[in-house]
Amino acid sequence: MTDQGTTMRNHLPGYAEELIRGRRAVRSFRPDPVPEQTMRAVFSLAGAAPSNSNTQPWTIEVVSGPARDRLSRALLAAHAQQHLSVDFPYRDDLYTDLHRLRRKHFGETIYGALGIARDDSQAREAHNAESLRFYGAPHVALIFAPPATDERMAADIGMYGQTLLLTLTAYGIASCPQGLLGFYGDTIRHQLGITDAKLLFGVSFGYPDPAAPVNRTRIPRANLCETTRFHR
Repeated sequence: MTDQGTTMRNHLPGYAEELIRGRRAVRSFRPDPVPEQTMRAVFSLAGAAPSNSNTQPWTIEVVSGPARDRLSRALLAAHAQQHLSVDFPYRDDLYTDLHRLRRKHFGETIYGALGIARDDSQAREAHNAESLRFYGAPHVALIFAPPATDERMAADIGMYGQTLLLTLTAYGIASCPQGLLGFYGDTIRHQLGITDAKLLFGVSFGYPDPAAPVNRTRIPRANLCETTRFHR
């Protein structure tokens, strides 16, 4: 290996730390669009994500400009009418008590940064509606799976999703993965002219608003000993 190659290899752990720990969900964006050439580079690189037998079972719809505005209006209308259409059902009993405790702490941190009291249902509802405006992000990527997708294939698409988030971070682009968008599958399919794919989640992306208090929050991760065991 050349000296240059050795130097790069020695610096990779530091780059990885900065990239992975620097990535976080942003919930307030500036309206400035990401250049199309940059978006194409990002999604091309994200396509290098691993998948079972290289099947690459994901389909991505990137929505910007007037199409993004139309989609947001349709989502807000569906939300107002309580018209939900979930391809992958959500249940609270998926989570253990420990997971629920982590969710509770997350909610307290985010709502606290927004100045929303625990019992202020109106303000919480307004925040939910803001998520259907993609938190002001100029772009949203919708992550679709084939019609017959099960848990195993969904795992492949999850690996694509994380690769996409890290690629966006590497290019200096902020993002917010949004599971809530997966609750409006029919609305999104109708808006985008899609008939034969399941919606897993969306990723809003753009450039962050540094003045927004919610963007300065930090959610701690579990200690290594809580999640990982090493066997010898």
